[in-house]
Amino acid sequence: MPCRCGIDTHSHVVPEHFPRYLGSAVPAEWPQMAAGPDACHRNVMIAGRNYRTVSDKCWSTTRRLADLPAMGLELQAISPMPELLSYWMPAEAARQLTRWLNGQIAAMVDESGGRLVGLGAVPLQDLDLAIAGLRELMAQPGFAGVEIGSNVNGRAIGAPEFDPFFEACEALGAAVFVHALRPAGMDRLVGHAQLQQVLAYPGDVGLAAASVITGGLIARRPGLRIAFSHGGGTLASLLPRLQQGWHVFPALRETIATAPAEQARQLFYDTLVFDDATLRHLAAAFGDTQLMVGTDYPFNFHDATPVARIEGTGFAADAIERLVHGNARRFLARAPSPTESTA
Repeated sequence: MPCRCGIDTHSHVVPEHFPRYLGSAVPAEWPQMAAGPDACHRNVMIAGRNYRTVSDKCWSTTRRLADLPAMGLELQAISPMPELLSYWMPAEAARQLTRWLNGQIAAMVDESGGRLVGLGAVPLQDLDLAIAGLRELMAQPGFAGVEIGSNVNGRAIGAPEFDPFFEACEALGAAVFVHALRPAGMDRLVGHAQLQQVLAYPGDVGLAAASVITGGLIARRPGLRIAFSHGGGTLASLLPRLQQGWHVFPALRETIATAPAEQARQLFYDTLVFDDATLRHLAAAFGDTQLMVGTDYPFNFHDATPVARIEGTGFAADAIERLVHGNARRFLARAPSPTESTA
């Protein structure tokens, strides 16, 4: 019988509606919902345009839970659609929106009967507000941590200025899931706007992960649990060059205390790469102790059979167990379920 014990660390929530802005001047990019093409879909409107058409699986706990068994999943971590992180808004407005989103996630987690776990949002454009928001959401039942963008208004997350936030994450035991957001290089893409998701997202995630290594974040915060979406993006391809550069250039050895390849094996990554050979390469580069299921559910560009893909990739049985649920339990700080404990 196929496994139904998988843990998905990468899935998203969009609420059925957005709250009215509580202030005198509504930010231009405050999101709104508009009627979609049918009763099951709605349009997410941002700055007067349709950012994305989404289905009711984005906000319906019942419909979401109904899909998990066929995907091989027992548990799913839910986080906001990344564009809703809203780092470009005035900080107080973003705080209002992210606090409301966290409340929506908390309600879904509560309704799920233990099948969902929350990764909330905080306004990282203001570190004081972000840390306060992190403390607030980690005090709520059902949250394992926080989702953040791969950059904050163009600033790499590995930059020293964000260290107080990561210090708070480490102290609170909050898992950090890094998702691509408003990626660099959009001016170099030729074709439809959806190429942002297909090609630009992995590049930005790779640079974000590299910044964590070159910026010394893990050396300063060894207890931090931080994961990168889309298999770490381009990091697996950048890593050999970074490792060789570390050996060749004295300046890099002076500023990067620990070998990049060693640091990369302290980070977590999802398995959302759509290719068996690439997944095996990630396991070789990062270790099969660091990879976790990721699906991007419920968007169209998601992996509908994540556990079956892992089971068919040729890993040993113990490695499959780690990739399907064991590593995610470490990342999310979740104890094994009763069925796993007695297996």
